[in-house]
Amino acid sequence: MEVLNVSHLSKAYPGFRLEDVSFSVRTGTIMGFIGRNGAGKSTTLKSIMNMVHADAGQVTFFGLDMTKNERTVKQRIGYAGGAVDYYKKKKIRTLLEITGVFYDHWDEAVCRKYLQLFSLDENKTPSELSEGMKVKLSLVIALSHGARLLILDEPFVGLDPKAAVILKGIMAEICREGGAIFFSTHVLDVAEKLCNKVAIVKDGRLIASGDMDAIVRPGQSLESIFMEVVDDAEAN
Repeated sequence: MEVLNVSHLSKAYPGFRLEDVSFSVRTGTIMGFIGRNGAGKSTTLKSIMNMVHADAGQVTFFGLDMTKNERTVKQRIGYAGGAVDYYKKKKIRTLLEITGVFYDHWDEAVCRKYLQLFSLDENKTPSELSEGMKVKLSLVIALSHGARLLILDEPFVGLDPKAAVILKGIMAEICREGGAIFFSTHVLDVAEKLCNKVAIVKDGRLIASGDMDAIVRPGQSLESIFMEVVDDAEAN
């Protein structure tokens, strides 16, 4: 089942343009969206999530147009885009309850499970947390309502090694259970070990996309393929 389809997505900023990006994600997929810093990864994710308005293109989740069904769509997906930097004085439990109201889903057992996994105290507030713990909180919020599609922007940045291992396990489990993950990263070894599909972006253009085992040929690594296709794109 196709859970995310991005078709001819474009977004221009002064000095940068995301141009004609298209790909899809199906259930059972962990798709890595990789590129250098400034390649357009975050712009793509924010455009997909309708956090910035794309200049052209269409994004559908579960067959629904995000721009026309934003609340319905967002109730079915989880998004984490870095450290939580809002409601700084509210307790973590309160933030999760607010999230439950928005998503029309509250499962205290699920929330407690992820709070314990990431060693978060529900009685603390974001203002009391380190940047790394705020990243963990953003992940817990994304996971708290049982979404079957996770959209994660550089989820491993700021995580300690233990939390990174935990997150990899959670992502793999969701995929095995018929969910899907789409996440941006510039950490190539993580993407190669975790993903079964990958897309490579450079200077706002998608330069490669497909199954991991089709893109990374025997005897090569994702790192070597990345450098090869990026160099080819620069040459052309």
